Amino acid sequence: MNIIRWLSSHNHFPKITKRSFKSFKFPGESLGPSTSPSLVHGIHVFHCPDAVGIVAKLSECIASRGGNILGADVFVPENKQVFYSRSEFIFNPSKWPREQMDEDFLKISKMFNAMKSVIRIPALDPKYKIAVLASKQDHCLVDLLHAWQDRKFPVEITSVISNHDRVPNTHVMRFLERNEIPYYYLRMTPGNKREGEILELVRDTDFLVLARYMQILSGEFLKNYGKDIINIHHGLLPSFRGGNPSKQAFDAGVKLIGATSHFVTEGLDAGPIIEQMVERVSHRDNLRSFVQKSEDLEKQCLAKAIKSYCELRVLPFEQSKTVVF
Repeated sequence: MNIIRWLSSHNHFPKITKRSFKSFKFPGESLGPSTSPSLVHGIHVFHCPDAVGIVAKLSECIASRGGNILGADVFVPENKQVFYSRSEFIFNPSKWPREQMDEDFLKISKMFNAMKSVIRIPALDPKYKIAVLASKQDHCLVDLLHAWQDRKFPVEITSVISNHDRVPNTHVMRFLERNEIPYYYLRMTPGNKREGEILELVRDTDFLVLARYMQILSGEFLKNYGKDIINIHHGLLPSFRGGNPSKQAFDAGVKLIGATSHFVTEGLDAGPIIEQMVERVSHRDNLRSFVQKSEDLEKQCLAKAIKSYCELRVLPFEQSKTVVF
């Protein structure tokens, strides 16, 4: 008997229900007018003293409101009575309003004396407001601007601030003008870093990005700003300090280069590390290819750090470390 005719005449297989994924909302994605406003994506991070039943309570909280967990990461460091978690879930905002969600997670936070409990709904919450500080080198700034234009980060760039006076008819300035992003040039001297003016310009931001900003922010500035600042620097420190470290490293014949993105603290380039990347170089590299590889690493490393931060993947751990889910 023809196998196709046999299959069609014998109902041995259960019917498969077709499911539409049109109503599923990914981070940063908006529902079209023809789709039903059902499921949206949420993120919750939790940091508290370790105890029995934390995961069960978090799961119960989400499930009891009709939500569904897509993924969860948990970290309990060895010999440390502390608990970290990050959960991604989907839910129906008409059945679980944001106010109720805040209240539900607050109850759990109080139950376990949490040090941190943060919820983010990318499709519904406001974008992060950031300011970018940069000096003469453009590679990290340009890469960040184009990533923002491509909507790779859920951020609103409120301004670019620099101690370098860029002439009007350049790629960066044309881009900023076209996208109506203010550019502030602040001329600095060893005795005046214009920190008071910078503070006024960034007061309403959620965090700052230093895209190869070659000025040291004082402890007073960090205290007055009071929010996170993400920095990027090459991985040639501490061996190659001062001017033109790439040439120093190239002349020394190093075989491995890297980049580090970290939070800014009063210690110079000593803040908790968010992301690090490395790449091999060899005798076949000339100075130009060596520098290009180093700059590419800096761009990628900074972008990854910003993305991780915006997705609530970065949590403080001890005094000078981070948990990055």
